[in-house]
Amino acid sequence: MIENRSVPDASVIPELAYPDVIEAAEWICRAFGFSERLRIGTHRVQLTFGDGALIVIEGEPAGGHAVLVRVEDADSHHDRSVGAGARITSPPTDYPYGERQYSAMDPGGHAGRSRSRSRTWIRRTGAASCASRSERRPARRAPT
Repeated sequence: MIENRSVPDASVIPELAYPDVIEAAEWICRAFGFSERLRIGTHRVQLTFGDGALIVIEGEPAGGHAVLVRVEDADSHHDRSVGAGARITSPPTDYPYGERQYSAMDPGGHAGRSRSRSRTWIRRTGAASCASRSERRPARRAPT
């Protein structure tokens, strides 16, 4: 089964926003001993430290931080978040790199993004038998 290998293999990955991504990533590596894993243009740098990870993203620091969480089922996690009062900023959506994600804000205004392997990808590769019947919902496409 193909996995998205562009994201570090960690369960929780904070995303920190800075106006100058490259400068911030280099400083974090210098100051805290992180290692650069992947640089995507000038807007995103993945850093690792042991088995942990941090992603530096482009944006203003105030309100620009998010926590990325890998979950088994983005739809169930979404439903649980809604039930707890989270404000959904982006509904569960399938992406072409094989993941399903949604974004939410907690009561304090902190952003979170949850992702799981996309069921659409599972169905397209003929691996639908890996998903339970309750998991076989119609695919939702990423906005174009």
